[in-house]
Amino acid sequence: MNAPLLTRPLGLRAADLGDAIERARVAAWVRDHPEATPFHLPAWSVAVARGCRQKSHYLVAERGNGDIAGVLPLTEMHSPLFGRALVSAGFGVGGGILADTAATVRELAEAAWTLAGRLSCPSVELRGGALPGPDWHVDDTTYLGFVRDLAEDDEAELLAIPRKQRAEVRRSFTNDLEIVTGEDATTHYRLYAESVRNLGTPVFPRTLFSEVLNEFGPSADILTVRHQGAGVASVLSLYWKGVVHPYWGGGGDAARALRANDAMYFGLMRHARARGCTRFDFGRSKAGTGAAAFKKNWGFEPEPLTYFSRTAGGAVPRKVNPLDPKYSLQVKAWKRMPLWLANRVGPWIAQGLG
Repeated sequence: MNAPLLTRPLGLRAADLGDAIERARVAAWVRDHPEATPFHLPAWSVAVARGCRQKSHYLVAERGNGDIAGVLPLTEMHSPLFGRALVSAGFGVGGGILADTAATVRELAEAAWTLAGRLSCPSVELRGGALPGPDWHVDDTTYLGFVRDLAEDDEAELLAIPRKQRAEVRRSFTNDLEIVTGEDATTHYRLYAESVRNLGTPVFPRTLFSEVLNEFGPSADILTVRHQGAGVASVLSLYWKGVVHPYWGGGGDAARALRANDAMYFGLMRHARARGCTRFDFGRSKAGTGAAAFKKNWGFEPEPLTYFSRTAGGAVPRKVNPLDPKYSLQVKAWKRMPLWLANRVGPWIAQGLG
């Protein structure tokens, strides 16, 4: 008599991330899921919403007994330059649907598409996760991910780095560089902002960094390389299930000559081992770029990242990548912009990139 109850649709709703108990419950489920990333955590959605003033819609699928069956963190992106979209996860390189069954994946995907229609968002972008369904565009050629195991100690780590890059790391040891950890957020933001201006891209709002540090607590920190007492390179990293994610890193004008970035990433490997990490996730890079080549030089083998998108009327998915050729003139102009002006205008633009 009760058999029909087994075929009831799942309950789908938006989680209340302002409720500490709800957040803890969802976070515990995410931590237990083998395919989860730190960008699936409620903490990430909250930090993005506060740091970039983009609204979060965190979808949860529940069974009849109240157990969680799947989640989909979505950020409602608004940008006068790049349009509107629901993105999972906003400002993350990972995200997408986490679920226990293919049926739950399909229901969450349809719920996201329905929500996009209600919010007048013409597209939904899922950065990883399970395949949402046949109506979604699949992109597995644009981005590469770089992850490998950490070695047992410094000497083994050096030997794991290909010869040419290993020589650069060893040279950095001779440049009187000091590596420190702690929340030197002001120095980090200054160096990161200078670095991305030099690459021709706008910097994210400083509040995004501070909110991530606040929400992740001990699961995030800043490592800074100093020369003669002054910061020359710095990286903000996330720590998740034994993996370190150097997420926002950059260096000032002096970094290249001092090989400060080489010292920074090698120092982070040591720091992460001391924290109990066994894996190093170097993040994503666009295929064919210098950033991808730099990571491969460190001994990381590239793996394609699979992203999904769905657009109203089958339109071409939006492109917000500053490396896209259509932005070449803007990138060149941005590189020449005075740093003070780039830091003032950049956050207004970047908070809608997602």
